[in-house]
Amino acid sequence: MIAAVELGGSHVSATRIDPATWTARDDAPPAWRVDPQATVRDLIEALTVAARSAQPLTGTPLCLAVPGPFDYAGGVGRYAGVGKFTTLNGVDVRAALAEALDGQPAEITFVNDAEAFAVGEWVAGAGRGLDRIAGITLGTGVGSAFLDRGRAVRDGPAVPPEGRADLLEIDGRPLEETVSTRAVLRAHGRQAAGVLEVIRAGDAGALTAYRRLGRALAPYVRDFAARAVVVGGAVTRSWDVIGPLFIAGLADGGAQVEVLVAAHPRTAAHVGAAWLTRRETAP
Repeated sequence: MIAAVELGGSHVSATRIDPATWTARDDAPPAWRVDPQATVRDLIEALTVAARSAQPLTGTPLCLAVPGPFDYAGGVGRYAGVGKFTTLNGVDVRAALAEALDGQPAEITFVNDAEAFAVGEWVAGAGRGLDRIAGITLGTGVGSAFLDRGRAVRDGPAVPPEGRADLLEIDGRPLEETVSTRAVLRAHGRQAAGVLEVIRAGDAGALTAYRRLGRALAPYVRDFAARAVVVGGAVTRSWDVIGPLFIAGLADGGAQVEVLVAAHPRTAAHVGAAWLTRRETAP
């Protein structure tokens, strides 16, 4: 078994993954709210609490799916100027976790959360059996991964820079200034509990943002020859509203492709993190 943790922009969750079947112990893993502006101490504590919920840890690999920018090999945060987890910038998260967990895990590894999501859906979800998929996560920001038989493609003209949609621009502005929780709420201009409320209220700016996102991604989805786009993340809870707009945006940009909602939205990243960890450490 492999213990897996997913750190999102507003939550952290954990479960155990069975590598014989690539299934999660919990369909809806326990999750804890996380303040992306919290102190180092509080963030490490949140990760520790989540990891301990995936007991037993002694002698077990522990893998974490975390958002970038992050030094995944070194286990060090690189969150400078990105508006979240800035207190972890330069922090050796691996060492801090190892100490907090009393050295119980056999190893602690880190992978990109969007890549882990896409791999999880490719291994045992909506993208299973497809050779090339694009995975898109819609949460506090926009995450992406372009997979060729389970391996992330990060370079070349057929994918965004580093394979990251968040590095693209829409109308000359960074994509996440148009499509992200903070951008949508700012554009809404009125008090709202969150981006889902804004979408459900039919805010024209919010709805237009998701069509523009599809249009921005279309050239890469098309040139990458993705067999499908698999979408996940908290914002897909309003997929009935934004889905048709996103699909229309892809079509606007010449990408005629099947768009699939994640089969395992709460555990795909955990499964993918475990799969990537097992692949990288296999003899």
